[in-house]
Amino acid sequence: MLETAYAKINLALHVRRRREDGYHDLETLFAFVDDGDLLSVELAEADRLTISGEFGEGLSTGPDNLVLQALEAMRAMVMPGQPPIPPLAIHLEKRLPVAAGIGGGSADAAAMIRLLDRHFVHNGDARELVLATAHLGADVGACIVSETRLGMGTGNDLHMAGDDDVRGLAVLLVNPRLPLATGPVFKGWDGIDRGSLAEGSVLTRARASRNDLEAPALILCPEIDEVLTLLRAQLPLMARMSGSGATCFALFRSLDAMQAAAIRVADDHPDWWVMGGQLR
Repeated sequence: MLETAYAKINLALHVRRRREDGYHDLETLFAFVDDGDLLSVELAEADRLTISGEFGEGLSTGPDNLVLQALEAMRAMVMPGQPPIPPLAIHLEKRLPVAAGIGGGSADAAAMIRLLDRHFVHNGDARELVLATAHLGADVGACIVSETRLGMGTGNDLHMAGDDDVRGLAVLLVNPRLPLATGPVFKGWDGIDRGSLAEGSVLTRARASRNDLEAPALILCPEIDEVLTLLRAQLPLMARMSGSGATCFALFRSLDAMQAAAIRVADDHPDWWVMGGQLR
């Protein structure tokens, strides 16, 4: 049983206010790349999680891992009278950098939820799956859907975002191989509400909007500015930091243009992580 944990990007991210519970009210445009981490699952005598891949070193394989927490959440969703989810051997190939603003553990948990629903739970209602697993994290719901959505509240209040004219666009992701924790970036937000997202199609809204976390992220990781400068020099439709960073993305009309940009970025900075694909 196989499933891809699709990389998440925030085409735009507006922070509106800091809440009393420590979270922030957001308006964000989620989009998803057709590539990411890989989950493989098979029946076993007992649950176990193994992790490999370039970014797998040091990651927990214990009950604090979101993949195993997703497994427990889905076991609770099995209807009375239906067969329980059996013990599973789970392998995660970690191809996406961690603490990188592109989904990380949320995408992995969401992939596990989709896989378990398809093979064992058979709920099929994305809204129910999102609600039942909301405790796993604010981005998990969007990652379950893994299609363009408008996220409100803490990000888990999902809506259609309008004319989805970004679907199929070529996208290039670049990370300077520097982890950037979400908490300190949000803490560095200046608290100024600069207004809501622009109106129009998804691409129009994204290009006319912003990422309010870019400024505090640049203070913590100045290399982001170098990544954005190089991406913008490739003349994309738009280039921006995703989430709380440090991954940045650029959108292109064609795969050829994206691949040419990827080559130039890799030539200039062979030490950076680069991944290309298309938006789902």
